[in-house]
Amino acid sequence: MLAAILLFGLAFVAAQQPRPCESPAQWQAKLYRSDYSKNFTEFAKVTYDETNKRVREIEELDFNSDREFYDVLYLHNQGVEYRLGLKSRQCNKTALTRPFRPFGIPPESRYEGEFNLGPVNIPNEHVTVISFFGKFEDGSEYVGTVSSPDCIPVSSGFYANTTGFVHTSFYDVVPGIPDPTVFDIPSECGGPGR
Repeated sequence: MLAAILLFGLAFVAAQQPRPCESPAQWQAKLYRSDYSKNFTEFAKVTYDETNKRVREIEELDFNSDREFYDVLYLHNQGVEYRLGLKSRQCNKTALTRPFRPFGIPPESRYEGEFNLGPVNIPNEHVTVISFFGKFEDGSEYVGTVSSPDCIPVSSGFYANTTGFVHTSFYDVVPGIPDPTVFDIPSECGGPGR
């Protein structure tokens, strides 16, 4: 009898922990990405389309005090990356060998905790965020933080032996993609342009 009560209690407690939520499949935002081990920082405007597995980033990269600007289109369904140098107007088309990784929280993630950003004692001046941890099939690890209850990405951390730890923060997130031509291939890369 005691074992049944303990088992019921554990099941009840486990049911109370937040489960991974579903982030919007399409959105636009700005991001800040850094990898301090490589002395690398990036600011970008990102348009994200999980449904069609494509991402466009207008990037400002600072790598070892050298600043570069790129327009990058990742078309994971086609396995292609277009990288247009905004200074040189030169385009490089390369094969995408890494898998598409959603910016949201994968369903197999483990709940890590919940906290508030901003002053909790002033109404409408804070946001509640939830943090999850997990591993991808290739052994790489991630930690993701999303707003609650809307599940908007706030930050993510990614670690793999090949890349080290890369941290990304998202801000000014707007759900939806008002202009789908943002995913057109630039004319310098052989597309119709924008």
